[in-house]
Amino acid sequence: MALLELRSITKEFPGVRALDGVSFDLEEGEVHGLCGENGAGKSTLIKILCGFYPSGTYGGEILLRGQTVHFRTLKAAEAHGIALIAQELALVPELSVAENLVLGHEPVRRGLIDWDAVAANAQTALARVGLDVDPERPVKELGIGQQQMVEIAKALSKDARILVLDEPTAALTDTDAQRLLAVIGELRARGVSSIYISHRLEEVFQIADRVTVLRDGRSVATHRTVELTTDKVISMMVGREVTNLYPRPTQAAGALLLKVEGWSVEDPVNPGRHVLRDIGFEVRQGEVLGIGGLMGAGRTALVSSLFGAARSRVTGRLSVGGGPARGPFKSPGEAIAAGLALVSEDRKRYGLVLEASIAENMTLATLPRFTHRGLLDHHSREAQVKAQFDALRIRAPGMFAIVNQLSGGNQQKVVLGKWLMSNPRVLFLDEPTRGIDVGAKAEIYQLISTLAQRGLGVVLVSSDLPELLGMSHRVLVLSLGRATADLAADGATPETVMAAATMKV
Repeated sequence: MALLELRSITKEFPGVRALDGVSFDLEEGEVHGLCGENGAGKSTLIKILCGFYPSGTYGGEILLRGQTVHFRTLKAAEAHGIALIAQELALVPELSVAENLVLGHEPVRRGLIDWDAVAANAQTALARVGLDVDPERPVKELGIGQQQMVEIAKALSKDARILVLDEPTAALTDTDAQRLLAVIGELRARGVSSIYISHRLEEVFQIADRVTVLRDGRSVATHRTVELTTDKVISMMVGREVTNLYPRPTQAAGALLLKVEGWSVEDPVNPGRHVLRDIGFEVRQGEVLGIGGLMGAGRTALVSSLFGAARSRVTGRLSVGGGPARGPFKSPGEAIAAGLALVSEDRKRYGLVLEASIAENMTLATLPRFTHRGLLDHHSREAQVKAQFDALRIRAPGMFAIVNQLSGGNQQKVVLGKWLMSNPRVLFLDEPTRGIDVGAKAEIYQLISTLAQRGLGVVLVSSDLPELLGMSHRVLVLSLGRATADLAADGATPETVMAAATMKV
């Protein structure tokens, strides 16, 4: 008998059937991977399981140890041992670790909080996940990886036997991600079961015993992980076979598009120190230059400062399109006028106006083109947006759909469309596939290849080593703000990149 079983789950929203007869089961002491493109129904399914969508608002049946259960709230699911570890952590930053661990079920003695019990609970809970931090320390002072561990410890302190982990490593470094996976493995050995949702298929294959794939609101298949390959999972997710996931352009590099010399950026927090020092490189037509390095190496500072968006003093020279060398751009507007474009790391914060439509977002950087005598030429604007909308194959009801209603992959396509409408010479891409599914990744990789084939220069910042190595003609590696290697494609391996990324300078 399965520990947990979801039978023929259906869920409808106005005009949309999000789930259409999904079935799923979880064994005791199992890690079960749940994969699918954005919009496949993963989030809806786990919200039903965890009581966010209460019993009665969906069809089908949930069984726990063979008994039908009805959850009307998140607390009801927690009372049955099911805990959700969401991508957005449910911690109060100003409270201590110990206080967060008991939040909502504080031990009380004679009408007052029993602080001795709070401290004892914290010691036990933190020990269960192997986290060595001061329980009295405010959560806001912890790293994101440590906060993730506190969230899991909090769930376990409520006697959770089923953890539902939704993109738990999305904001973690590789080291923190590996530590989290190790903890999940240790919990499995103690009989705790986990549903693991991630776009990072290498993690799913590393930790999951079985994998279930959802596509278009249906459960496509469930297999033991050892019976699968990455390509097989991808093909089940997207409904077609995906070959050559990284279509690196093959033509020879052309004319010089960007030359950077002696580029240095001061630390905005610590005056006198630098986050980048004396960086130099070139980008040519049709070339994809990868920027590698660990978190804090200065990759985002490099592309944002070149785009005129630095938060501190910048020195150095750059030349665009073979023109004369000049100092740093004073604003993104200057950089755009020169032919540069930046797809930022945080699309929701810096790339989009979430409450605006696709058409409004796509023309943010080019609005003057459609304005004549103070009036907007709606016909011309809509025609050009429609062409870009169709070319990028954005999945939405139309170009007037509100951006915050789109999946992550389609939001990223809107950002790309916005910059492609500016006809740039050089396109900076900072973590362009973070938080999007593998099907959308494949489309973005193909787009990068197509743009390079047309003669654009692309600068690709990525923490995903297979992506970085698969798409780049050369890889410039940064370590603590300095360039430590400039590797051609045939010399760029995980080993050489990591060796340069960890080099002391």
